[in-house]
Amino acid sequence: MTVKELRTHGSWLALSLALAACNAPGNDAAANGAAANQAAAAEGGNGAAADGNAVYATWGVHNPPGVSNCGAPNCSYAGSPGRPPDPIYPAYWQSRWTMYRVFANYANALPPYKGPPPGLVPGRDYEVSFGATYYDSTWKGPSGEGAMMEHYEKRCLPIFPGIPNTFTCSFISLGDTAYFLTYPQDRPKGMPPVCLFSPLNHPPRRDFITHLPYAPGDSAQLGGGAQAYSFWVGADGKPFQTGVKPDQTANQGILFGYAFAPVNGQMQPQSFYFSGFPLDPPNAPFVSQNYTNWQPTKPDPAKTWAQVSGLDPKQLPACQVMGTPQGEAQAAAALKAGVKRPPSWFDIGEAGKRKH
Repeated sequence: MTVKELRTHGSWLALSLALAACNAPGNDAAANGAAANQAAAAEGGNGAAADGNAVYATWGVHNPPGVSNCGAPNCSYAGSPGRPPDPIYPAYWQSRWTMYRVFANYANALPPYKGPPPGLVPGRDYEVSFGATYYDSTWKGPSGEGAMMEHYEKRCLPIFPGIPNTFTCSFISLGDTAYFLTYPQDRPKGMPPVCLFSPLNHPPRRDFITHLPYAPGDSAQLGGGAQAYSFWVGADGKPFQTGVKPDQTANQGILFGYAFAPVNGQMQPQSFYFSGFPLDPPNAPFVSQNYTNWQPTKPDPAKTWAQVSGLDPKQLPACQVMGTPQGEAQAAAALKAGVKRPPSWFDIGEAGKRKH
């Protein structure tokens, strides 16, 4: 795969450095920031200028509600009947997590999960990988407010059609600007060290959960005072079902869910659960990032977003990952088999109407 073959852009969400003490992803981009910046620009062209449309539906979580096809006024469910008081993020926090990519026999084992998917077998039904998240709402810079980094160890976020997720990656948002990073130990051929993920994809605000509806069934499945929030959206990007059940994957639905649970009397993030891209690769009908060792402590910028803070987004190539030869071949094979290609996070709602 070459940089020019990477033909779509992301806006989301979804890193293990200080907490992991493993392979220090900051070293690649931080030590070689200017060089990586120049190399990426030379290889992929002026990506920022080439694609000003890398803004995608997040229903108010990562960008203004007007970007999305909201299911509630201003994409806010605050004050809905039966909704408990919303948890909020602390000003800053960091956490390890375990990621479950669930791909088989999940009909009776839908998320959210307290731990490993119940009744399923690792390797046969799901894959386990690890990572961490770093969050600081107090960060301020030219691009806006808030900093967040999500690092995926050896298994990237499995949402890109036709692309195996068997590589290490990071997503960093500084204010409104979001970056995507890969690392030399397992970087896919042709991918740049750093690319511009989106010009409008800020970290979730501390009260972001107001943009998701309370899901009583999801909450009861976790038990123990947990509060879970989720919806399914269709190809038009509009939410059409609250709660995971019934499963809407076969109906071209995409799931977006988040849960908090009490620990020592304080609510803290429990899991982030969502639809990956269901065709193989990456073969991810369901994904859950279950937080472990969560701490309300301030991340070290030198080990997190300093990797990109000195880069000029205008000189970076856009992260283009839709319409790759792999993705197009996958879609053609699905069509030949009589299967309609599922929507992805990058072509729902208004984003799907754009021509790349």
